Amino acid sequence: MKNITIVGGGLVGSLLAVFLGRRGHTVNVFERRPDPRTTDVYAGRSINLVVSHRGWTALRAAGLEESVRSITVPVYARMTHDRDGRTTRLPYSIDDKAIYSVSRGELNRRLLSEAERSPNVTLHFDRRCVDVDLGTATCLFRESDGAAHSVKADLVIGSDGAFSAVRAKMMYGRFNYSQEYIEHDYKEIAIPAHADGTPKLDPQCLHIWPRRWFMMMGLANQDGGFTGTLFMPNTATPQAPGFDTVREEAQVRKFFAEQFPDAVQLVPDIAEQYLRNPQSSLVIVRCDPWVHADKVALIGDAAHAIVPFYGEGMNAGFEDCRVFAELLDELGDEDMGEVLRRYNAARKPNGDAIADLSLRNFVEMRDLVADPRFILRKKIEGRLQARHPDQWLPLYSQVKFSDIAYKDALREGQRHDRIMEQVLALPDIEARWESEEVERTALALLDRS
Repeated sequence: MKNITIVGGGLVGSLLAVFLGRRGHTVNVFERRPDPRTTDVYAGRSINLVVSHRGWTALRAAGLEESVRSITVPVYARMTHDRDGRTTRLPYSIDDKAIYSVSRGELNRRLLSEAERSPNVTLHFDRRCVDVDLGTATCLFRESDGAAHSVKADLVIGSDGAFSAVRAKMMYGRFNYSQEYIEHDYKEIAIPAHADGTPKLDPQCLHIWPRRWFMMMGLANQDGGFTGTLFMPNTATPQAPGFDTVREEAQVRKFFAEQFPDAVQLVPDIAEQYLRNPQSSLVIVRCDPWVHADKVALIGDAAHAIVPFYGEGMNAGFEDCRVFAELLDELGDEDMGEVLRRYNAARKPNGDAIADLSLRNFVEMRDLVADPRFILRKKIEGRLQARHPDQWLPLYSQVKFSDIAYKDALREGQRHDRIMEQVLALPDIEARWESEEVERTALALLDRS
């Protein structure tokens, strides 16, 4: 059995601690923030998460499926809201499959408590990692009072997020790294329940207010409220306002009244929340390799931070944990170098693919969901899937409702794009989309592509 240091006690780090603790390893988890079970470290800057199929696969493997399912809300469709308050419901699946909304804070608290159930897992809070000796798997941690101490282990796993201290140390060697901020930042806007606790919106939908260059979205919580998030450019452009031009109370009230009038009715203190809550940025991180010899590995956002628009950041991190645990089962604990090499080879291409997929879905959510041609495409794809499920599985279903590798889903989604471009260009497609001729054309293009 190994002595393992996990740097970062967020969602992925705490789930990994469950996996490793149940294998009998001695696991110490060090988290720079206070214990979220005793203080609200996520206040005002959280985006609700969704658990998808591959997330459930990992949680099931860790024995935590039922524990987590009890704090989720099933979500079966997108609900778009236009400027006039009209709504359109777009189901995620023809099979009535759901993704599951969950509070980041509540899930982190649940996973930490589950990790702590293992007698060989110890949690340490208010411990910031300030240095890592990659050759000896030794970390230096600084406490909130300034005291510092070093911890030596057999293996260090960096699960410390997009601005990972472990990854920063790895960058001194032969290491490829890129960091990209998208132009959009975000603010949380909480949508309260009615006074009697009932929801103001359909809780089984992801609500989206698409405005092409910016958008707002909301996901249900168990208390009947919604965690809403406004995504908008940091800097205004000729096409769209930005956080830099919506700063004063009068500007805020005018902005929401013009762009999201139905949301103003849902959130009486919307301007106050906007002005009070912090503005946060969104970053994409790609790096390689994710491992150093047999001593250090990166996992979750530390290895592949992505934007949140496919709702797969957490699920990808959970899949990292499952794959790592399966490799330990297959190869054993002694040859950790081979485990880490295989882990890197298996997960790095998929980390890159889900980053690309998430950017792609941002455009879809912000803009395309309100486009009649996009809605028509979804109808045609749904019909193809229903009639030929062995030949056509839409990209969203591949990502959210299967364990198909992200890299394979991305490649297949690009093939579907080429096919659907030609299908949508057929004469009078709006009237003939349900015809046998359109179906035959799509399947013939699928065979040839």
